Amino acid sequence: MTDDHLALMIRFRDLRGFAMRPIWKGAISFGLVTIPVGLYSATDDLRPKFRQLRSGDHSRIKYKRVAESDGEEVPFEEIVKGYEFEKDRYVVFTDDELEAALKAKSTGGMVDVVQFVKSEEIDPIFYRSSYYLSPEKTGIKAYRILAKALATRGMVGLARVAIRDREYPATLRTEDGVIVMETMYWPDEIREPDFEELAEEIEVRPEEVRMAEMIIDNLTAPFDPTQWVDDSREAVEELARRKMEGQEIVSPTAPQPTGVVDLMEALKASVEATKAKRKAG
Repeated sequence: MTDDHLALMIRFRDLRGFAMRPIWKGAISFGLVTIPVGLYSATDDLRPKFRQLRSGDHSRIKYKRVAESDGEEVPFEEIVKGYEFEKDRYVVFTDDELEAALKAKSTGGMVDVVQFVKSEEIDPIFYRSSYYLSPEKTGIKAYRILAKALATRGMVGLARVAIRDREYPATLRTEDGVIVMETMYWPDEIREPDFEELAEEIEVRPEEVRMAEMIIDNLTAPFDPTQWVDDSREAVEELARRKMEGQEIVSPTAPQPTGVVDLMEALKASVEATKAKRKAG
């Protein structure tokens, strides 16, 4: 491997300056106003990607679609979609049937704003994925008007939107003049937390709560995203770099777990530790 290839591999996570392409183009429907926009993913999944290889020659492992009944490989054109309404019982849909059914109910490329709410009214558990909405040239003025109005009012728009043949509820908010759309789960997709352990009556002493509050106070600070780094990803990248350079891999000594201690003593120790950390910071 040449030095140029090695440098390229080492810097692979920084090479994200490519032009973003829209997932689709549609429009924001806002009252009687229509704002043409493009939809762009707001996030990247930078977790290390691994391929499965054969250990002997590092040949890539490929997967085949096979029928459960006879193990025969099935060509893609012979695969249909089956909706399982009972165990091992299906109704089959063609692509045309699904497309027609979804078109009849979907918003058809529209981000249809139906109401406005305060963001704190929405439990974060509802949020699914984040996207940027960028205006087309013909809609720049209307886009900026909506963005400024949302920022001034401190509100988010609640909308319905269809992405890749599935409809979602969504919110629209502004971030530095850019409208951010966050798709959401439907209410019936949120599971109810039902845990037997939490039904058990446990005495919680006021002094224990005060200790926990002190720990919270000691660790309270403004959110700074630059301070958050994916250590596990960096560890994999460092390991890959060292392997490419032919260095010997040595595992660090893992810290030994401490014994079980009294809860109150652990809280007190945590208060002192976080207090020292706050002073050091």
